[in-house]
Amino acid sequence: MQTNTTPPYSSLVAVGDSFTEGMSDLLPDGTYRGWADLLAGRMAARTPGFRYANLAVRGKLIGQIVEEQVPVAAAMGADVITLVGGLNDTLRPKCDMGRVRALLTEAVETLAPACKQLVLMRSPGRQGPVMQRFRPRMEELFVCVDDLAARHGALVVDLYGAPSLGDPRLWDVDRLHLSAEGHRRVAEAVWQGLGHDPEDTEWRTPMPATLPPGWLLRRAADARFARQHLLPWISRRLTGRSSGDGLPPKRPELLPYEGPSA
Repeated sequence: MQTNTTPPYSSLVAVGDSFTEGMSDLLPDGTYRGWADLLAGRMAARTPGFRYANLAVRGKLIGQIVEEQVPVAAAMGADVITLVGGLNDTLRPKCDMGRVRALLTEAVETLAPACKQLVLMRSPGRQGPVMQRFRPRMEELFVCVDDLAARHGALVVDLYGAPSLGDPRLWDVDRLHLSAEGHRRVAEAVWQGLGHDPEDTEWRTPMPATLPPGWLLRRAADARFARQHLLPWISRRLTGRSSGDGLPPKRPELLPYEGPSA
């Protein structure tokens, strides 16, 4: 029987955008759970008095994350900090990748000395024609992530390289956010990355193949996606608005964690 000898961490702060906020892992009360909450639940089960903060807000660009979340997270003195940001920038029609890399560097240089373990990620990428357009930017961002991790002793969790997380069936109908099962797999990936014994050794494994839906069903899904998600997203881009405008951080204080676990 394998024994986990990983020293327990006593606190976690999550920094980022909608991916870290937990969209679209919807709970019955209308709030979002997500991989960071699931991870905190597992860590809390091992460590009495475990504390958790989640500063993520949907729609945030890397500049906003650096300005609004990074200084707060650095001041909390947590054992573990997770940072995932920059992907929203890569999805903008006009994206200055040089600026994105510089801001991500600033964030890492601030957070790495402020915790015992900084966790970065190569974010998952959904299969499909829309994402193909943005893959070169995403992969440029991930090269920066790998370089920063090597220079600052950060852990990189490679979700982009996991075949299972590219499967459209693990994504919500908005095609931008993971489903509950997708978030569960991300929590497992970070859990293992932090040195804990696996609870799911197959999280990377693709889901069993199924027959694709028929042509009419696919066109109906495309039309529903365009009406409910794509057009509002384009409208926000054209008007300079964000889905996170006016929203507070998900869990702004580093407090003892009580909530769902994996």
